[in-house]
Amino acid sequence: MPREVPAPIRLAAAGLALVAVCYGLARFAYGLFLPVLTEEFGLDGAVAGTIASSSYISYCVAVVAATAATAAWGPRAVAVAAGVTAATGTGVIAAAGSTGMLATGVVVAGASTGLASPPLADAVARWVAADRADRAQTAVNAGTGLGVMISGPVALLTGQNWRLAWVVFALTAVVVTIWIALTIPKRDSAADPSRWRELLPARWFPSGSLRLLTAAIVMGAGSSAIWTFGRDIAISSGGVTSDASTVLWIVLGAAGLLGALTGDLTARVGLARSWSISMLVLAAATATFAIAVRHYAVILVAAAVFGAVYIALTGLQLLWGVRIYPDHPAFGVGAPFFLIAAGQAIGSPLIGLLSDATTATIAFGVAAAGLAVGATVRPRA
Repeated sequence: MPREVPAPIRLAAAGLALVAVCYGLARFAYGLFLPVLTEEFGLDGAVAGTIASSSYISYCVAVVAATAATAAWGPRAVAVAAGVTAATGTGVIAAAGSTGMLATGVVVAGASTGLASPPLADAVARWVAADRADRAQTAVNAGTGLGVMISGPVALLTGQNWRLAWVVFALTAVVVTIWIALTIPKRDSAADPSRWRELLPARWFPSGSLRLLTAAIVMGAGSSAIWTFGRDIAISSGGVTSDASTVLWIVLGAAGLLGALTGDLTARVGLARSWSISMLVLAAATATFAIAVRHYAVILVAAAVFGAVYIALTGLQLLWGVRIYPDHPAFGVGAPFFLIAAGQAIGSPLIGLLSDATTATIAFGVAAAGLAVGATVRPRA
């Protein structure tokens, strides 16, 4: 039986693990394995981007459902559902015998991320003291970096046997789901589906919300370049070996763990300044990755910077959303995270099409330009 009130560290650790499984393994590992999947299923850039887009679309649907379900059934039930969905999606990918089955697995796996964030944000808001909540929220959010970092060594160890890697991801998801079930308390009252109405804020678009939501969609679209095609162009355009490109992915994920410091950064620098600086750095990393793709040391640094800053930006979105919707933390996280994924759903196929029509360098440059523009859409001081 879980404790009535979980210790903040215990709750943050379990939440970080769930985010690692759902985001780092179930969702973003598709980009890591894209070169071998392209060879296995004969994918071109447009199809690969469309499959990635389908993952983001399923995320969008799931995050809406999770935001409502968290109010109706509490964070524990929805967080467990996220883990089960991650295990199912990664299992389907492992067994995929056709492009259609691969896409199905990617869609299901992508949905797990949408199910994970709202209940975890709600759980932290419920059971972590206000003076420690920002640090706990951004620590949980940094789980993406941990998952990405773990997926790389698994890819190296399994080599061309990519199906075994996805089996490992599925089994990991099962273990983490059990951990979550034992950590997050059951809700105090009986389930009442009508309570989803509690989620909805009195004002859907309070002051500052349009800036928050616009910034989220721009960030999502621009970041999809490296998440979906980064490792692929490192191999195809940069001549990087498969193992060396996997090391890139590991470095990207490891650097993402620095995103756990976002709460401290915001306290020192301020939310608005942190956002603008981070978006400009993300734009520079994206452009550098494509321009210097033949220089391994340079793109290794670019990948590290991208990983750290991307996780920091999602942490800033989380804190920004909770500030805009202080009485509805699940909604405050769900709304911008929905639009980050919507931006990625739009960006992935467009970047794939642009790469096919021109070059990957031009496509990445367009993505970087969009991110630079997004730096101007920032919270009011």
